[in-house]
Amino acid sequence: MGLIHIDLFSTLDLVAQAPGRPGEDPEGGFTFGGWQAPLMDEAVGRSVMEGMQGLDALLLGRKTYDIWAAYWPHQNDSIGKLFNSVPKYVASRGNPELNWAGSTLLKDVREVRDSHENVHVIGSLDFAQTLLRERLFDRLTLWLYPIMLGAGKKVFDGGAVPSNLRLLEPPVAGSTGAVILKYALADGVPGTGDMTEQ
Repeated sequence: MGLIHIDLFSTLDLVAQAPGRPGEDPEGGFTFGGWQAPLMDEAVGRSVMEGMQGLDALLLGRKTYDIWAAYWPHQNDSIGKLFNSVPKYVASRGNPELNWAGSTLLKDVREVRDSHENVHVIGSLDFAQTLLRERLFDRLTLWLYPIMLGAGKKVFDGGAVPSNLRLLEPPVAGSTGAVILKYALADGVPGTGDMTEQ
């Protein structure tokens, strides 16, 4: 059985909407599209590339798929070549046209996990929230950036189920203050205790 990786770029107040460019997702009047660009640096770029190693399928929400399908098929860099070569599974409530080569409408996340070793959900915030709520993921990588926007779609909007996570490796910090945190879903639910007894 393979692993489902969720990769999200987020502000410190956990806004993950439209990090890539202005106009990417203006839903709700969001005006900070492209907030990630001024904070990219070599360490973050290297971490993103390292995170792609072994990726053999993409699992995308419909909105992210539409944005990416308009961009990545025309890119010939290493990420473009990778994204264009792997299968792409698209979560949608409708029956969209999927014109990007290698794209298929998602039927069952478990079937995708059984067919691939490392499936990555990148962005796709609404869909990622569903996977988090249903505990249908194995790894969660958060790139946290040192800004707060105060508005926008947040990583855990709509709630999260009580879950334990295990840090996979020490955090990495970039020169602009971005911190990369890599977690694995762990068994059980968070425990409680009494700090006065310590």
